[in-house]
Amino acid sequence: MAISKFAFCFCLSIAMLSLYADATEVSHDGRAITIDGKRRLLLSGSIHYPRSTPGMWPDLIKKSKEGGLDAIETYVFWNVHEPVRRQYDFTGNLDLVRFLKTVQDEGLYAVLRIGPYVCAEWNYGGLPVWLHNLPGCEIRTANDVYMSEMKNFTTLIVDMMKKEKLFASQGGPIIIAQIENEYGNVQSHYGDAGKAYMNWCSNFAQSLDIGVPWIMCQQSDAPQPMINTCNGWYCDNFKPNNDNSPKMWTENWTGWFKSWGGKDPLRTAEDLAYSVARFFQTGGTFQNYYMYHGGTNFGRTAAAYITTTYDYDAPLDEYGNLNQPKWGHLKQLHEILKSMEYTLTHGNITTIDFGNSVSATMYATNDSASCFFGNANSTTDHTITFQGNKYTIPAWSVSILPDCKTEGYNTAKVNTQTSVKVKMVNKAEDEPESLGWLWRPENIDDTRLQGKGEVTANKLMDQIRSVAADASDYLWYMTSVHLNKDDPIWSGNMTLKVNATGFILHVYANGEYLGSEWAKYNDYNYVFEKNVKLNPGKNVISLLSATVGFPNYGGGFEVINTGVPGPVVLVGQNGDEMVIKDLSAHKWSYEVGLHGLKNQLFSTDSRYAAKWSAENLPINRMMTWYKTTFKAPLGTDPVVVDLQGLGKGHAWVNGNSLGRYWPSYLAEEDGCSLETCDYRGSYDNNKCVFNCGKPTQRWYHVPRSFMQDGQNTLVLFEEFGGNPSLVNFQTVTTGTVCANAYEKHTLELECQGRPISSIKFASFGNPQGRCGSFEKGSCDAKNVLSVIQNECVGKEKCSIDVSESKLGSANCGASVKRLAVEAVC
Repeated sequence: MAISKFAFCFCLSIAMLSLYADATEVSHDGRAITIDGKRRLLLSGSIHYPRSTPGMWPDLIKKSKEGGLDAIETYVFWNVHEPVRRQYDFTGNLDLVRFLKTVQDEGLYAVLRIGPYVCAEWNYGGLPVWLHNLPGCEIRTANDVYMSEMKNFTTLIVDMMKKEKLFASQGGPIIIAQIENEYGNVQSHYGDAGKAYMNWCSNFAQSLDIGVPWIMCQQSDAPQPMINTCNGWYCDNFKPNNDNSPKMWTENWTGWFKSWGGKDPLRTAEDLAYSVARFFQTGGTFQNYYMYHGGTNFGRTAAAYITTTYDYDAPLDEYGNLNQPKWGHLKQLHEILKSMEYTLTHGNITTIDFGNSVSATMYATNDSASCFFGNANSTTDHTITFQGNKYTIPAWSVSILPDCKTEGYNTAKVNTQTSVKVKMVNKAEDEPESLGWLWRPENIDDTRLQGKGEVTANKLMDQIRSVAADASDYLWYMTSVHLNKDDPIWSGNMTLKVNATGFILHVYANGEYLGSEWAKYNDYNYVFEKNVKLNPGKNVISLLSATVGFPNYGGGFEVINTGVPGPVVLVGQNGDEMVIKDLSAHKWSYEVGLHGLKNQLFSTDSRYAAKWSAENLPINRMMTWYKTTFKAPLGTDPVVVDLQGLGKGHAWVNGNSLGRYWPSYLAEEDGCSLETCDYRGSYDNNKCVFNCGKPTQRWYHVPRSFMQDGQNTLVLFEEFGGNPSLVNFQTVTTGTVCANAYEKHTLELECQGRPISSIKFASFGNPQGRCGSFEKGSCDAKNVLSVIQNECVGKEKCSIDVSESKLGSANCGASVKRLAVEAVC
């Protein structure tokens, strides 16, 4: 029987629907992403599964949903999933399927950014370092070797998602997928080959037939049907390159990352909310926070010179606590935006320009109208007249009026609490006041004294392209030089000069330590130069190069250099003449890693983990291992270990890596201010920084899943030399909560699961100051303190109607009143 092409397609569609009975249809037009026929205003947040633990995932995702998110966005990290070519790992915190099913269980959508290049301040941008050493491989360009590897891994991920029915077209949570990442930022580096590669990525992605839209971020020339999207601190001026593409923001940077020697970033809740409101005022319909939870760079996953903490000043802090007021201020914004969803995705748009960076935007349907009043002036408040009513818009803010009559939200008016976090000492039962330590030296005699290695070459090898690749942070470079007293270079004033790029260099001559040198963030080329005393005859020069992650951004990954590129020279003085002996082409011996790391002294199962001593505990001794035991702190609050007093190294709890530590690296002295950060004006990562002159990172996250009941083991490898006697475990909790809420709002106070013990300050009127230093203003309700005490003390949570009917008359006339509260937890 003949069957028409239409009938065949119809039957096939029915068959597919029966196969995936719960399938969700995801499409888009120029206005919005459409899910099951309904245009959606979508709010998303980035959570990277390897930067937390499976035990943290349900709570993180639940708090994201409670904060008003519709979706969770994550990258896929190629290098940890395929650390060795064709050997895969999806266990533990790399269990991508489990993570996405946790998202689905909470009723949220997922955005899967496969990449597989991710940037993300992740080691080598998430690319496996073994790519670097494949013959003929040029990375992220039209190169057959690279594209074959990328195709293999991307197909693996897509097939895994299909097998588990995780795409929305199969009834799963994934509504959007991304191919490549911010390629438009580096495409010019590759010329025509870059353009060809980008087009290949688009065609390849479409061939995978996943049934949901594909996006390309920061790719202004993305071909259809790819949707090009925006990344940045502000994307209100972004326009898609096609009328059929909705305006999407894949990365709204909620703060910034931190580098060793860098200051702590702060992006205010007011400015972040302003950026979101401006985006939706100007037609945006999908917005993702990068990051919503930043997390921790466990192990050796951090990129070049990036700290172990990846807190990012996100709405959920590194440990999963609410970062208030940011989380709460955004939650209130999300609620009001969601109340306007239909109008914003269907209404006709009218904009009025009042001049001086002030505008009003109305979205109107036959049944409703919603308005945004925006003031992009960074210094001056403005009053406008709209439909016969006057409205004052604070500088650098957006007012949202769901009915175009009454202000429901203003980005500059924070009506949620500020939580002040504190560290509390370990209260585990019978826990001693100080930890008892064992130690053992790292055996480096065969390298620093004898110069013996695994591989030899008559040249200086690049660390990333050598036998080391990414197997260890450490690579020994060793050579010998024979000198006679009649050698022209011989003198009592010889210098060893080493040109290096490996971030850190420790130098030995005949076993004697000469010194160390290290780079600064984004300036990785440096020169070690010290006087050296050599002997007649054979002399052994040993250089220990230590990386601190590999770069994660830019073009030309295959030409990245690390280690000791040279030259390595001896410089002597023969009378008035400078004599140089170049050792670069000598026979060099190479040894990857350190014995203690190879023997896994950090593991409780290591057969080498004996021979620890409790006697003569050394301090400030380089290349030393320390071990102690401790009990897990009581309760459920997040746990950190304070590593003040140590130099640089690596830490493990029960064999689980906490990451690199470097508390001796102090943040830059300049650039911080004691004044309250002014949210007004454009934000960048140099604005509102703090922690100047203090350790870049002092506290390190110890997930509770790393610990067990009873005895736990902490192992430290100390590279620089430090004093472990100050090391201690603490919990992170809320010490005080403050608020400065406007009238006609409801203020909620809570103490992270603990009762509010007292009210330190309360004033309703025009209070002055900030959290920790509030003062009463010129007008104040008399009995507000007792009202707040009655409502809140002894409770884990309380809600207060900020109004004169609740708090009493403040006698402030017609001015808007505020309630300032400081509560002790």
